Amino acid sequence: MPKELSSDLVGLSFQPITTSWKSKDAILYALGVGATLENEIDFLYEGKGPKVLPTYAVIPGMLAMAGLFNEVTVNPLMILHGEQGITLHRALPPDAEVNVTGKITAVWDKEKAAVVVIEGIGEDESGPLFTSRSSIFIRGAGGFGGERGPSSPASNVPNRAPDKVVKATPGLDQAALYRLSGDLNPLHIDPDFAKMAGFDAPFIHGLCTYGFVGRAILAAYCDYDPTKFKSFDVRFAERVYPGDEITTQIWDEGNGNLIVSAVTKRGTVLSQATATIETS
Repeated sequence: MPKELSSDLVGLSFQPITTSWKSKDAILYALGVGATLENEIDFLYEGKGPKVLPTYAVIPGMLAMAGLFNEVTVNPLMILHGEQGITLHRALPPDAEVNVTGKITAVWDKEKAAVVVIEGIGEDESGPLFTSRSSIFIRGAGGFGGERGPSSPASNVPNRAPDKVVKATPGLDQAALYRLSGDLNPLHIDPDFAKMAGFDAPFIHGLCTYGFVGRAILAAYCDYDPTKFKSFDVRFAERVYPGDEITTQIWDEGNGNLIVSAVTKRGTVLSQATATIETS
């Protein structure tokens, strides 16, 4: 029987899920988050490996949430993706088979909603490959008597101009391409479904925006070398629509620590964002 949502779920681990990907999957993902032949042929051409974008880890990492629906009473239609993070233990290979094990690390009672934080560890035959972190906001699921948890922190953006700025514009068909990496939610492609859900039009997946900004970090601070990209954590703050220009602002705090913000004409879309890179 599925368990009811409560603070007692903290520490609950889910059964490992085995998944795999091929170079074609990594290339399709790269196209889905805006990679171009001009600068990123190594990520788009099997003759170059290909290299794999570090943020591809979110695709197998999402399997960590599968156990939540199998073992906990949750209405998937009431879920919003609040935060996302990854840590890379090694560069992702173009072909891999991994076991993804999910675990609930926090459950917060926001009265009218609940927040569940899930950690997933992906391992291949050589050991840990990546760790993913997902914060899920479940509308209508609060009021079970748990702790409220931390409040929204103040902006972490420094009071100075960013050290680097990267701009990119998702294409009008970007969501249609990105969804082929696995997230088939019609909210991002079907205008009628979007209106039924209360939105004026389909908008781009939050994890697609995450991939665009991850590419900006990879270009600005890693010279497109995935082995230098170590972690990336964000809070989803606003929707991005096809054709919106995404401006990624990056502040270098030293010792491989970066503060990141992504904005469009609608405002900040990724907030409380941080990344770490290898500096040696």
